[in-house]
Amino acid sequence: MLSLALRGMRTRWVTFVGSFVALALGVGLIATTGLALAATFDAPERGTERFAEARVVVQGTDEVKADTPIGVRTSTLTNPRAVPEKLAAELATVGPVAEDRTFPVSVPDADRRVGADTALVGHSWAVAAATPYRLTSGRAPTSPGEVVVTTGPGAQVRAGDRIQVVTPEGAGTRTVVGTVPAAGFESAVFFTAAEAARLSPRIDRVTVDADPAAVRAALGTGSGMTVLAGDDRRRADPDPDRDKEALVSVNALLGTAAGITAFVSVFVVASTFTFAVAQRRREFGLLRMAGATPGQVRRMVYAEALVIGVLASGAGCWLGRWAAPRLASWMSGEGLAPTWFRIGEQAWPLHVAFWTGLTVALCGVVVASFRAGRTGPTAALRESAVDSGTMPWSRLLVAAAVLLTGLGLLVMALVDNPGDVLKRKTYITQPMLLIVAMALLAPLLVRPLTRLLTWLPARLPGAVGMLARENAAAGVRRTAAVAAPVIITVALACSLMGTTATINEAKASEARTQTRADYVVSSGDAGRALPDGFVRAARDVPGVTVSTSRSTGVTVLEEGTALVRSEARAVDSGTELSGVSRLPVVAGKLADLDDDSIVVNEEWLTTRVGDRVPVWLGDGRKVNLRIAAVLGIGTGNNGVYLTARNAAGAGVDRVDIKVAAGADRAAVDRRLRAAGEASGVEVLGAGQWIDEHYPRSSESTRLGLLMILAIALVYTGIALANTLVMATTDRVRDLAALRLTGATKTQVLRLVAVESVMVVVVGAVLGAAVSAVNLLGVRTALGLLDVRSAIVVPWPTVGAVVAASALLAVLAATLPASFALRTRPVELAGMRE
Repeated sequence: MLSLALRGMRTRWVTFVGSFVALALGVGLIATTGLALAATFDAPERGTERFAEARVVVQGTDEVKADTPIGVRTSTLTNPRAVPEKLAAELATVGPVAEDRTFPVSVPDADRRVGADTALVGHSWAVAAATPYRLTSGRAPTSPGEVVVTTGPGAQVRAGDRIQVVTPEGAGTRTVVGTVPAAGFESAVFFTAAEAARLSPRIDRVTVDADPAAVRAALGTGSGMTVLAGDDRRRADPDPDRDKEALVSVNALLGTAAGITAFVSVFVVASTFTFAVAQRRREFGLLRMAGATPGQVRRMVYAEALVIGVLASGAGCWLGRWAAPRLASWMSGEGLAPTWFRIGEQAWPLHVAFWTGLTVALCGVVVASFRAGRTGPTAALRESAVDSGTMPWSRLLVAAAVLLTGLGLLVMALVDNPGDVLKRKTYITQPMLLIVAMALLAPLLVRPLTRLLTWLPARLPGAVGMLARENAAAGVRRTAAVAAPVIITVALACSLMGTTATINEAKASEARTQTRADYVVSSGDAGRALPDGFVRAARDVPGVTVSTSRSTGVTVLEEGTALVRSEARAVDSGTELSGVSRLPVVAGKLADLDDDSIVVNEEWLTTRVGDRVPVWLGDGRKVNLRIAAVLGIGTGNNGVYLTARNAAGAGVDRVDIKVAAGADRAAVDRRLRAAGEASGVEVLGAGQWIDEHYPRSSESTRLGLLMILAIALVYTGIALANTLVMATTDRVRDLAALRLTGATKTQVLRLVAVESVMVVVVGAVLGAAVSAVNLLGVRTALGLLDVRSAIVVPWPTVGAVVAASALLAVLAATLPASFALRTRPVELAGMRE
């Protein structure tokens, strides 16, 4: 059988090119993503950055720990405690100390002036000796109006220049007296120790030039401070967990891409093999007539798949080994992975990719082999090009089972927890079962759908529309095979992009509904505080209600085993919060929020108003707070609310302003914008602020979706090209018959092109049906969560996908047809398969 299979493959090599390319590409992508994922497992630990020259660093405890029956659980605090001034003074008796203060600053046009690619922070120059910063020009600051700045690529500032610097106090002009090279982990502006203490009285940490044991002895027990020495000093670096968070995003992105690749490759390979077997039914009939048993025919098909699987998997592994380093370089360059992210020398991802590809090839041919084995000897005598019996009962039952499973899972999610439908993991995987079901049902649906879509074109003058309609309806297997990859591409494009856009629009709509404020001012970066001067100026404006809030967090121990941290907002009072917002309260009252209470949402285990819940605050304090109100879940942005007293260490990062009914709105607007200009912050109307902040998708999400669509579109091109080349090659006698009846070459090619476009449209309609079900599920979930928002259909993306598919289909069909038409029609009519 192997010898016969090899001879058949050499004769009909065109039939197997598409399967080889699709499988090789799939194995290559799996190998590429596998090597990249393996690199995240062996990621090197980043060393200490900012305090690399410090002997000991003392800071507030940045973790909360809880003993549970399954071990000690830890969670990171959002607002670690400050170092008390008294304690800093006591540490000075142990060894030389330097007080570190970190506070937000900004410089207009910072990317050009100082070459900053991240938000600026302010520091005291006194702590510079414990850091990598060394003067490259000028001198250290000695007076309140002098600063030293870090300079990155393209920086234009020089020692002696005067620049505007916005500090927590407000905007002011400072003289640059020195520059230091940017360290890569932050961009900073340095002040004198006295000026830094005036601008930011809070001491974030203290460096001590002494033995760590002596420092610990001086602190004693119960101080709430942590002594960092050696490798532990990296915990004092800016965003020490950024590498871990970046690698989590890399894992999610690459894992999703690998899963989609495996799914699409099985889909395309199975579809290609099935169509190839259908095209060769006369060949198999001849083998049966010559004495071959059904088992021998099946083994021959398996042998062909084995040869293709081995060759394509080997080529794919080579492709993955070549592409993985380039993928890592691109991801680090785009900021999706740390700059040090590189591919190692692991071999196991290549083994996984190879055997996965071989398994995919053999699994993809299972159904095709059974169909080949069922071919009877009389099939060799069949001359009709009309497909019959294209939808056996077994396939119909499997399709129905898959369809009902997909719909059942969607309904169960809506009934059990509608919020799960809005999660990325769910809306990426949910369409898969429906796509498979639609592809299985395609042979049953394409004929009536083709007749429906071509009802009007078939009645237009000329025979092209009518002939295209009848050819597509007669060749059901060909139409279904061409439509299948279009179904998956359109369904993924519309479902993924549409779901993301719909959820983003729902979040924006929810924010508009919940906002009563007329103006919203925010710092723009989590953890960065607004200038105190602006907050004071806003409160001084007559005729307004001002509500300030801070970003913080709370941690709870759920079911005695898991520490769960929730994002929270700290407000001045529940009354002010009620004045500027319409939060979806399902129990209790916002106005009851005080220093002894908390507002939670329905996701919490305890949601009864009046009950007390033990929580750890953002600075590590453990308190028992009374539930004052419970909020609906919504799209997930309805978090926890506390008062400012329970968010020590968090600065005001958002101000909501409501103008009273009888106030002079024009005067209020002038006063607020003048205060914003003086403080260096942007004052926006509530609607404008929402438009700028919603909707927003993370860069990793956007690139991940684009990567998935690119994979699907590439596979669509491969499948379309392979299927249409095979189909057109087998239709040369039909084309010759048209030529003999008087059709010109141009008319024949036009017919082939129209038919190809029509089949792509059929696939697009079926893919849109899958998308409609998924988007309807998302809309239903939003309705159950009391969020009113319209469905957003990504028409440009869907249009681009359909147009690209149509272009590929036309080229794949017309090019082989044009080559075939070079032969005289009489010679073509006499050709045999």
